[in-house]
This record gives sequence, C-alpha cells and structure tokens, in this order.
Amino acid sequence: MDLTRAAAAALDDADPLAGFRARFAGAGEDGVLYLDGNSLGRMPRETPAALARVVEEEWARGLIGSWSSWIGAATRIGDLLAEGVLGARPGEVLVGDSTTVDLYKLLVAAADARPGRDVLVCCADDFPTDRYVVAGVAAARGMTVREVPADIDEGLDPAVLAAALDERVAAVVLSAVAYRSGALVDLAAVTRTARDAGALVVWDLSHAAGAVPVELAAAGADLAVGCSYKYLNGGPGAPAFLYVRRELQESLRQPIWGWFGQRDQFAMGPAYDPVPGIERFAVGTPPVLGLAPVEVGVRLVAEAGVDRLAAKGRKLGELAIALADAWLAPHGVAVASPRDPARRGGHVTLAHPQAWQLTQALVDRGVVPDFRTPDRVRLGPAPLYTRFVDVWDAVDRLREVLATGAHESYPTERSRVT
Repeated sequence: MDLTRAAAAALDDADPLAGFRARFAGAGEDGVLYLDGNSLGRMPRETPAALARVVEEEWARGLIGSWSSWIGAATRIGDLLAEGVLGARPGEVLVGDSTTVDLYKLLVAAADARPGRDVLVCCADDFPTDRYVVAGVAAARGMTVREVPADIDEGLDPAVLAAALDERVAAVVLSAVAYRSGALVDLAAVTRTARDAGALVVWDLSHAAGAVPVELAAAGADLAVGCSYKYLNGGPGAPAFLYVRRELQESLRQPIWGWFGQRDQFAMGPAYDPVPGIERFAVGTPPVLGLAPVEVGVRLVAEAGVDRLAAKGRKLGELAIALADAWLAPHGVAVASPRDPARRGGHVTLAHPQAWQLTQALVDRGVVPDFRTPDRVRLGPAPLYTRFVDVWDAVDRLREVLATGAHESYPTERSRVT
C-alpha cells in the first residue's frame, strides 16, 4: 500500500461517498480530525431545520393537532431503519427509549419465552450496560449468569460460545461488533448455534448499525437493540431502536406494560392487552423531539447505502492499520483489532501502555479519538464524513507525539481519576 499523503488524497478523489461530507456540520470547517464517530456522530446539517419544524410548526402552532403525525413516528422511522440499514422487514423495528431499556425489555421477554430454563449467557468482555442488564434480570428472576470469555482483541470464539450453550440457557446477549477492539461476530452463524440449543439471542447492534451490513432477516435473527447516536448520527441521547422478528412478536410479552403497547389504547381499558405487532414493545409517549434527528440520520445512511459505507470503512481501517504498522510499531504501538477486514467493524484500536496520555496529547493537537481501558486508543472514522487524508493526518500527528515524547508530560489515567 502506498502510504503517502498524496495516495490518501487520491482515494478521496475517487470516493463515491465524498459528497456526503459537506452535509455534516463542522466537517472540513472546524479543523478537527474527528475520529470518534463510533461514539457520537457529527450533526447533519439538516438536523436543526428538522428540529425547528417540529418545535416551531408542529408544537408551537399545531399543538395537540400534531398528535396524528407524532403517534406513528416510532414505527415509521423504525421501518426506515429496517429497510435502509438493518436488513429487516416492515413492522419489525421500533424506535424509542434507550438501548438499556430496550435491552431489558427484550431480555425479559426472551427469558419468559423459555420457561424452565434458568441461565442467561453474555460475553465477559461486552459493553458494561449489556452485562449489567443481564446480571440484573438474572438476579430478579433467580437465574444464573454464564459469562463467556473472549479475547480482548480478537473477540468471541464461536466454539467457546457453543460450548457454553445447553438446555438450561434461555437467552444470549451479544454485541455484533466488540466495543473495544471492533471484532465482528458472525451474526447468522451464532444465531443458528443458539437456536440449535433452544435459546434466543438478543443482539446489540450499537457499533454495527450504519457501519457494517447486519441483514437481520437473512440471518434469521430473533431480537436486537441498538443506539442511534453513533454511525446513525441521531445526536447525544437519541432514542434507541429494537427489533423483533415478526414471527415472534405475538408470543413475546415485554415487562413494562405502558399504554402505547396497549391494543386500542385510547379506549383507556381497565386491563393491559398488548397490540399484536411491534407496537407491543412500546411503553409511553414517543420522544418526538429526539426522533426528528434520528430520522435525518437514518435517511442519510440509507441514501449512502450500508454496503458502500462498509466498503469505505474497511479501506479507512486498512489505511490506519498500515500506517500504524509502518510508523507507530517502532514506538511500541500494537494494532489491537482483527487485521482481517471481514472480521472487523468500523473502528480500529491501538494498544500502548500510555494510551491515556496519547489520547490527551492527540486531543490537544486537533485529533479526537477515544480511550478505552486498559490501554487502548480507538480510532473511529465514519465513512459518511471522514476522509482518507483525515486518517493519514491523525496517525501522522500520533507519530509526531510518540517521536517527541510529548505525551510524557500528561498525567496518567490513575492520577487523573484520583
């Protein structure tokens, strides 16, 4: 691979997605090399107008008369996500609540659907919220948690997972893309393995949606959740989404019985009777203001096409890895993500004993990555607005920090916390 900046610029010139960069606020204008799109995506330029329309027209002037357009927003945007991002069918995706709440709802519903089974399985290196929810549901129900070990860099070994599945397992919670290293799990293969054992899988797609193809219907996935503020660019705290395979919907009952999940909700009936479709996984009034930016972000991703985004994302990752090998390895930096692009999600992680200090030094030099314990720097280029020269420049600045020892003057993570 040609590692010159001119070669990176040539990749940008040939990039079919290059035009999307101008549709994001700050991209190319703020001077920041933003490589944290896997934590919080940039704001689309259309978002303020979308919010203003809801606030100034629908709320300020329309008042309660706008309810007719709000009440179906969670399923309407869910269908956009299903078709344009998740490879699901209409009526299988709902937007609302947080990822944590959605995970809780689906995990309890899955456990209830497997009576007589008393074990929940999760990955020991998965995102904390997922593990905490599994532990909380198990504690409340007198169940046992079976944590499957995973390599911090290479991710989950399917054979190790398969060995942990037996007739006691009710449900499995797994991330499609490991939050730390970006290791990608074979969603279809794991789903088949769990189904053979009689268990349901709840997939966390937070680091996958909008970055890699997930194809839920083709994979036969049963349940999934995910956030919308990373690659979907829905904004901080944006409502999450949940997916339930159509054939499972009427047999599952989620634990939070709110009136938006009720059949004939405006009859205000005395007893809870959940609606047959995906709406039964709703709880309360949809977060109308939060849904407006999500719709903008989802439409942008769908317009670009997940396959094209994933293809560019792989190339961005390959460039970051090649530069790290050539420039950073002599300074003790190791690539901590799978090198095979088919096994890697949208971000690349680098390992170094002083990762925290390196992260802070980069921020002070106009590069925004993020830090993950114990000693990892994550680079999260977002194909919608990150250029190849952005990756080149960011790694070049990291090379300069290491060569000069500039990071040595920064406090350690431990001293920062204490």
